Amino acid sequence: MPFFTKLFLAAVIVTFGLRLWLALRQMRHVWRHREQPPAAFAGEIGLADHQKAAAYTLAKMRPALVQLAIETGVLLLLTLGGGLQELHAASARWLDGELPAGAVFLLALMALLSLSELPVALYRQFKVEARFGFNRQTLAGFFADLAKQALLGLALGGPLILAVLWLMGAMGEYWWLHVWLTWMGFNVLMLALYPSVIAPLFNKFTPLDDTGLRERIEGLLARCGFAARGVFVMDGSRRSSHGNAYFTGLGAAKRIVFFDTLLKQLEPAEVEAVLAHELGHYRLKHVAKRIALLAALSLGLLYVLAQLKAAPWFYQQLGVGAQTDAVALALFLLVSPVFLFPLTPLMSLYSRQHEFEADAYAAKQADASQLVAALVKLYRDNATTLTPDPIYSLFYDSHPKAAERIGRLQPA
Repeated sequence: MPFFTKLFLAAVIVTFGLRLWLALRQMRHVWRHREQPPAAFAGEIGLADHQKAAAYTLAKMRPALVQLAIETGVLLLLTLGGGLQELHAASARWLDGELPAGAVFLLALMALLSLSELPVALYRQFKVEARFGFNRQTLAGFFADLAKQALLGLALGGPLILAVLWLMGAMGEYWWLHVWLTWMGFNVLMLALYPSVIAPLFNKFTPLDDTGLRERIEGLLARCGFAARGVFVMDGSRRSSHGNAYFTGLGAAKRIVFFDTLLKQLEPAEVEAVLAHELGHYRLKHVAKRIALLAALSLGLLYVLAQLKAAPWFYQQLGVGAQTDAVALALFLLVSPVFLFPLTPLMSLYSRQHEFEADAYAAKQADASQLVAALVKLYRDNATTLTPDPIYSLFYDSHPKAAERIGRLQPA
């Protein structure tokens, strides 16, 4: 067996084993700590709510294990099993020319990967979420969203794929730098278009009509020096009873969005504190820092792809005979996550640090006790486990553990 094939198989086995071990640790830890809420939440979250959160966490983890097995099986079938080679050959038969055939090949691959995720997504939405009272989505609405996503992906992703493949073939040795500039430009364009063009395709956004809350929010925005095009309420209750808030957009197109479910869950002072946290991300330049990190990572990865693209062994030892730009890109997108998984804790740590910083900012601009009250309500109403496994949390959690987060916000 060739060396890189052995290395790839070893990476697949290690990554699969590590992800399985982490999932089982999480399930075991949550199960063992379901009998009593943490002391930090005594009097705030009752035993029934705590046990519901534990049951909900366990119910979500079971289909996640199935999805892990499916992902690993599909990866091996597409690479060493010859799936990519067959798909590429079929695309070449359908269309003449490397560029259109390559684009169809990549779009077909994305469609196959999406279809492989569909059974678990349906189960999660209509079994798990419904069982715990969170699902508001209909089956027709689910597939309507799926169709919109597919059409949007085709409309936006199709031209991007064609542009990338053209640059890979036409720009010589430094094609990867041109692709990187195109990719970053595309991301910035999506940030600009999302609030006014993309998001309204899936949800209805209406101006906040609560005068008292709007005045409170306007006062906070003035204190924070934040200018937004408007404050909107999104009909999140169409799909789920989970609540959330966020700001989106660039420059003058920035807008603040509250889920209608969140406004029903929280008092005005609590909403203000949650918004102060979200504004903290903006004022502390977390969005810009994440874009810069994405830029650096994508530049490095494209450089690596440029080296692999010219190496025949990269294709042959991963089960593909065809050596084209589209195949190189497909192989790299499939294989790189297996080798990059050990970096997951670093990315999660970076995200958690931003959450702590945004909390600290919110505590200066609003009442910290109101943010604590809001978080406790959201943990309870969203059935968030208060007792995640520490190692699982280290890998996966983009937000700090509940007790640690609350502890930092409360006075010493």
